[in-house]
Amino acid sequence: MAKILTQDEIDALLSTVSSSEPAAEEESSAQSEHTRSVVTYDFKHPNRVSKDQIRTLENMHDNFSGHIGSTLSAVLRTMVDVDLVSVDQINYSEYIMSLVSPSCTYTFSAKPLEGLCVMDYSPTLVFSFIDRMFGGGEKVLEIERELTGIEKSVIGRIAHKVYRDLEKSWANMVPISIEQRSFETNPQFVQVVPAGETVIVVSLQLKLFSTTGLLTICYPYVSLETHLAKLSAQNWIDATKRKNLKENRENNRENLQKVGMELALVLARSKLRMREFLSLEIGDVVTTDVKIHNSVDLMVGGRKKFICRPGLFGKRRACQIEEIYPVIEKE
Repeated sequence: MAKILTQDEIDALLSTVSSSEPAAEEESSAQSEHTRSVVTYDFKHPNRVSKDQIRTLENMHDNFSGHIGSTLSAVLRTMVDVDLVSVDQINYSEYIMSLVSPSCTYTFSAKPLEGLCVMDYSPTLVFSFIDRMFGGGEKVLEIERELTGIEKSVIGRIAHKVYRDLEKSWANMVPISIEQRSFETNPQFVQVVPAGETVIVVSLQLKLFSTTGLLTICYPYVSLETHLAKLSAQNWIDATKRKNLKENRENNRENLQKVGMELALVLARSKLRMREFLSLEIGDVVTTDVKIHNSVDLMVGGRKKFICRPGLFGKRRACQIEEIYPVIEKE
């Protein structure tokens, strides 16, 4: 016989079902939140440079950090550690607001890149460089003032060496020629692009003794826009291969310069029968078809390389090269 539930049992069963439904809904909601990937995107500040291009810029300036680390260590006669911190794309106004005042800010052109770029040195770092150039030690300097004329000249020499290293870092992708345009101590006066324009900011951390500071380079998007297609990972790999091939070619050329080669000047050729050759004696004259004023072949390692005219150089026998023997390519 089927059991009939009492009213109390029915109420208890309904309360159990109603209490379990929210838990199931919460569990399904949690699972959907876990599987769903949401990325915040600001349409006012779009990412105009792709991640692939940003990675290429990171690789370029990572090499740049190694170059200026060696350069500054040689100039300051002590170890300078340089590390790449970040490569970010932000608004130009955000970059200017991040700089302190008084600052040590340079603007420079980097043709064929359009417009002007910005390079800023941390004031603490600048005064440490100047102190070290004038024989200072490991003292940390906390100075907040503008540079004097002599100090500007000293730090300007360092800046020009940094420009040359930056040119080397760009050489494999887009060969640039850097020319300094201005020096400013107030970042608010440095207006190379509108405030809302997108810029790429490269931040490098420099450490000299106990002093640590930032060197930042700001590339406006308009400067990179026409060359962004070249800033790809594949182009970076190809450029690295070309650089290695060039270095190998130079090494091989330097090594081959020390190798000795046999040179032979063919003055004349003549055909003789074996009977005539065997009957040759001292004083016999062999006639040839080559006249005394005709050019002859110069053999290098048994191969024709030059067409020359024989003669004398002082008391030595010599030949004057007239032209390079034409190379016939094999099909």
